Amino acid sequence: MGVLEIQRYGGPGHLYSLSKAPRQNNDMIRSGLPIDGILPDLEAALRDSGAAVLTAPPGSGKTTIVPLALLESEWLLGRILVLEPRRLATRAAARRMADLLGEDVGMTVGFTTRDERRVSPATRIEVVTEGVLTRRLQNDPSIEGTALIVFDEVHERNLQTDLGLALTLDVRGSLRPDLRILAMSATVQADRFAELLGTPGSPCPRLDASGQPYPVDIQYLPMTKSQRLEEAVANAVMRAKRTHDGDLLVFLPGAGEINRVAELLGGALRDEPVDVRPLYGMLPAAEQDAALYPSPSGRRRVVLATDIAESSLTVEGVRVVIDAGLARVPRYDVGTGMTRLRTVAASRSSADQRSGRAGRQWPGVAYRLWSKLEQGTRRAYLEPEITQVDLCGLALELAAWGTADPSGLQWLDTPPLRAYNEGRSLLTMLGALDADGRLTDLGRRINSLPLHPRLARMVIEAGTPTAAAIGALLEDRDVLRGRPDEVPTDLGLRLELLDNPSRRHPAADGRALGGARQRWRDIARRAGISLERGIDASEAGRDLALAYPDRLAVRRGTAGNFQLRSGTAATVPKGDHLAEERFCIVADLDGDRQRARVRIAAALSVEDVIER
Repeated sequence: MGVLEIQRYGGPGHLYSLSKAPRQNNDMIRSGLPIDGILPDLEAALRDSGAAVLTAPPGSGKTTIVPLALLESEWLLGRILVLEPRRLATRAAARRMADLLGEDVGMTVGFTTRDERRVSPATRIEVVTEGVLTRRLQNDPSIEGTALIVFDEVHERNLQTDLGLALTLDVRGSLRPDLRILAMSATVQADRFAELLGTPGSPCPRLDASGQPYPVDIQYLPMTKSQRLEEAVANAVMRAKRTHDGDLLVFLPGAGEINRVAELLGGALRDEPVDVRPLYGMLPAAEQDAALYPSPSGRRRVVLATDIAESSLTVEGVRVVIDAGLARVPRYDVGTGMTRLRTVAASRSSADQRSGRAGRQWPGVAYRLWSKLEQGTRRAYLEPEITQVDLCGLALELAAWGTADPSGLQWLDTPPLRAYNEGRSLLTMLGALDADGRLTDLGRRINSLPLHPRLARMVIEAGTPTAAAIGALLEDRDVLRGRPDEVPTDLGLRLELLDNPSRRHPAADGRALGGARQRWRDIARRAGISLERGIDASEAGRDLALAYPDRLAVRRGTAGNFQLRSGTAATVPKGDHLAEERFCIVADLDGDRQRARVRIAAALSVEDVIER
């Protein structure tokens, strides 16, 4: 039997390739990366214990080398599923492994996301997104044909990762005792994962591929109080470009900040051989690819990325990292029933992962735009998403699994009871659960759509292109950008912009609208809705009420002042189109439980209110 050997060509920093070499003395894959030393022990741990936890720094090879190395294991009697937290990371990991094998994606290595699938009967490693694993388990709890599930970047503690792990452990305990599980991360609380993946009183083996491939010099450049984030980042980029060789990777919290920094750098670097490349999830695949790989010879590259580039993605050629020190994370306010993205200080573990990106191929440097003193006060890890967000979708998945009580499953952190019960109450109101808490036929249909249960119910019950378009618009960030008090609240306007690509609006984000149009077509296809009839913005209020029956707002007194059914006071700017409406259905609010600002809503006629 042959064994895969990775050889590095052209010296440090160049890509690797794979070749077949004879197996001798149980040698496994050899890459020259830090992961090599633990591969025999990892294979043995999975063989003997059925589970393992692997910690390894960024750039150590864990995401791509480990699955390839395990292909030769005698106990591997099926496919390897590798779970990645993002679609971009899923495609990139599959392509890298396929490149190392000298094959096209879809042969030995393939991938599946919500929107794309490239596998074949020859596929032995399949990289999937978190939601794909959950759907597989729901459709086939025995997950036939799969021998090993690899949970990559488990430190991120995404809700879907925690759910997938809980369901996988349930399957292993009841249907598939032979199913092997591997949890991997650059920074992780390994003891807790080892206890979870092991048996009572006997944690599974822990392995550590320690050692940064190359050293990284950490430098602190704290922002002044008067500096805007974008200005401080642009200044740091210009300083680093003058001082250091190689490409630069810049971490920013979101697409808005990325685009503003790109605009600043576009002017400053106009006459220089430097390419400024954005990298975030909503970008088309071609632009994402341009950011991941080096520019042509003689040109440098500045990659402006969200935390999408923090862990499993490798941006080739980077010697300098500039970290704004921020992360955008979902947070749920139980009192108002709202989940929204908030910008928070990145954790220490996140900062370490980001810095490590500068030392993957050469010695590097990382600039942190905060002080060393502040670094010591930051959280070691951010709170797990399962403790911070709306749990309506989780409650629906558990109902479909046949579990009403989450304590019947194994979790790193048990879902908070209050938020979980509120999720179940919402599902009952939506008709997804019956009075006894069992999943209804409507609930099963809701769970088949990749949308929040509110939006899925609306799409199914309305069955119109307009409802599918509303789902596409509300499932992601708003397609209108700007100061909150200046962005129109009218959902109908957003529908008109979605329906007519030639229509312009100063607050419209063209890329976001393009992404929403793709989602609209995908949602309609999945729900069996024909788009021939087109979008009718006048239906917005009626359709939206199917998703938010609890968000009816009645105008009280002067224009722009509303009160929700919950008693929460809500305001619409007086010059806004909806300020004079008598009734609205509110989809997006921002504020506290006493007084909130309406961000997205649709007018509802008196006749529609009476019908409801």
